[in-house]
Amino acid sequence: MDLTGTRTIAAPRDAVWAALNDPAVLKDCVPGCESLERVTDGEWRAVVAAKVGPVSARFTGKMTLADLDPPNGYTLRFEGQGGAAGFAGGEARVVLADGSPGETALSYAAKAQVGGKLAQIGSRLIDGAAAKMADEFFARFARHFAPPPASAEVAAVDSPAAPAVPAGGRPWVRYVALAAIVALLAWLASKGMRW
Repeated sequence: MDLTGTRTIAAPRDAVWAALNDPAVLKDCVPGCESLERVTDGEWRAVVAAKVGPVSARFTGKMTLADLDPPNGYTLRFEGQGGAAGFAGGEARVVLADGSPGETALSYAAKAQVGGKLAQIGSRLIDGAAAKMADEFFARFARHFAPPPASAEVAAVDSPAAPAVPAGGRPWVRYVALAAIVALLAWLASKGMRW
């Protein structure tokens, strides 16, 4: 299975590089990730729960970083065992490049192999599940860089005060309604309607 793509992240390259090397950020972004621990500078241990078609599994494995070129990219090698569901392994090359001001283009090319029950369910289901997981990862990763939503109290303090509205509603609404009634009465009178 091969998976490639490019995503634009709304953050400078150094910040994206730091996040790609932060176990806490990655744990939050990887769908189904139960744990992610740094073993050494270049090796991490992970537990990920995944469902591919009818097969659900809890994969335990390791990820190794190679070809490190901070903050431009690296190669991520991974291997995991999912018990009776099978195994997965492969590598992904991640490359970062400056985009528009304040943005980073993140390109990736991944190759993976699966075995066991996973291999029996068919490449279309596996490819679809992998693409869905990649989309979800990048959506979560992009949200990591989004500004936090302003709370209602902060928004109320920061926004200018709205003009006071009379108890009866907005005054222009009354004038429009009055004009509409006058126009309707004039039209009825022109048709010979008497009261």
